[in-house]
Amino acid sequence: MIDLFAQRRNRMANTMHTWLLGAAGLFLLAVTAWAFGGPTGMICALIFGAISMAAIRRITPQMVLSMYKARPVSPETFPAGLRIVSELSRRAGLPSIPKLHIIPSQMMNAFAVGRREDSAIAITDALARNLSTRELAGVLAHEMSHIANEDVKVMAFADMVARFTSIMSTVGLFSLFFNIGGFVGGTGHHVPWLGVIVLLLAPTIGGLLQMALSRTREFDADLGAATLTGDPDGLASALTKLEQAQGRRWESLLLPGGRIPDPSVLRTHPRTEDRIARLMALKSTGSGEAPLDAFAMSPRRKSHSLVPHIRPSSGPDFGGMGNFPAFFAMEPDSDHDRPASDVPLNPPKGRPRIRVMRGGVYW
Repeated sequence: MIDLFAQRRNRMANTMHTWLLGAAGLFLLAVTAWAFGGPTGMICALIFGAISMAAIRRITPQMVLSMYKARPVSPETFPAGLRIVSELSRRAGLPSIPKLHIIPSQMMNAFAVGRREDSAIAITDALARNLSTRELAGVLAHEMSHIANEDVKVMAFADMVARFTSIMSTVGLFSLFFNIGGFVGGTGHHVPWLGVIVLLLAPTIGGLLQMALSRTREFDADLGAATLTGDPDGLASALTKLEQAQGRRWESLLLPGGRIPDPSVLRTHPRTEDRIARLMALKSTGSGEAPLDAFAMSPRRKSHSLVPHIRPSSGPDFGGMGNFPAFFAMEPDSDHDRPASDVPLNPPKGRPRIRVMRGGVYW
């Protein structure tokens, strides 16, 4: 059973981190805009920021999914996936059920796009065939939490702030370079060293803030996934498989010491070890830890959640957070250790090709 006190503490910490990092990003953009053009620069940043956010909202999930050649699934081809998405959507209190799509890729990955009213979850064909039903439920719940918490909108806003900060910094430095003759010629102008330092450091600091915000939202999505499924072990097992699928185990055998661990501040996702540790910390230890199967089959007691409603008007309805029955308690006769899909759903065709216009490797 999930520890409600640990759940409340983690959610409050994640919310505080999100607000602090978002405010820091906006403050950095304001300082960069002031160094770039004074009050005029700040007005320009505000205008172009509003235009960009309005344009981002017009991008539909179908436009993004078409870039990845994602194919919607039907009840005949992937009934287990649709059943999980439907139940998770009900638990999260979403106004509409996200559409489930399969990407033709041999990499194990998943992502969510859209808003609460119009959203979609995409998983790769390899993910559906390599994760068990229990693990897939954890991954889908993670993406469902991103949708319920409007993380897609939050990260789009953070990306816009970071890009504008970088653009203003680059243009400002070029302007200083072309006007260096006026500073050297003794016309009474002095090099604004403080502004130069701000313009030099702003892109790096903005990128670090964006990655820190992404890590915070990933932790919060893990928390939401554990509470939606009532099973932290399922997501933890899926994360372990995803980490192993990256090939680092073989790389360490063939090239010992060849990989330098990525610093935590340069990651968009937290370390898998940290994510699993937080998931395990959510499990209540008052009555002792139960084995995975016993945990899955144990009945759940409904009670009022201690978690406050952070955004009652638009946030997910997690009124029973931490007390939802696990998917396996709902279907005790199913074999949840088997792969979620025994057959390919949208397998890659041909050899992979790099497509620059689409920003990645596609089949």
